[in-house]
Amino acid sequence: MLLRDIAHSRAGDKGDISNISVIAYRQEDYALLARELTAERVRAHFAGVVHGEVARYELPHLGALNFVMRSALGGGVTRSLALDAHGKSLSGAMLDLELDEK
Repeated sequence: MLLRDIAHSRAGDKGDISNISVIAYRQEDYALLARELTAERVRAHFAGVVHGEVARYELPHLGALNFVMRSALGGGVTRSLALDAHGKSLSGAMLDLELDEK
């Protein structure tokens, strides 16, 4: 199952920091998100793109996780030569994560 099957995301960026929230469509899927989407796994998913720390913040009452990824935008949206590498593109890539349903 892909993450996008059970959740949607919102994203923002400031400077060289990308902020991605993953929100479960159904509250009962939050436990699966919390188990599968560790900061380490997200950092590995974005290897080569995110060069800094990935911090995860839990929002269980909203059924959401928030990831703050540092050194994620090639120096910042206005300084990077990368095309379309800001937050919304990264949130789309986040939803391609494969989840273990066990």
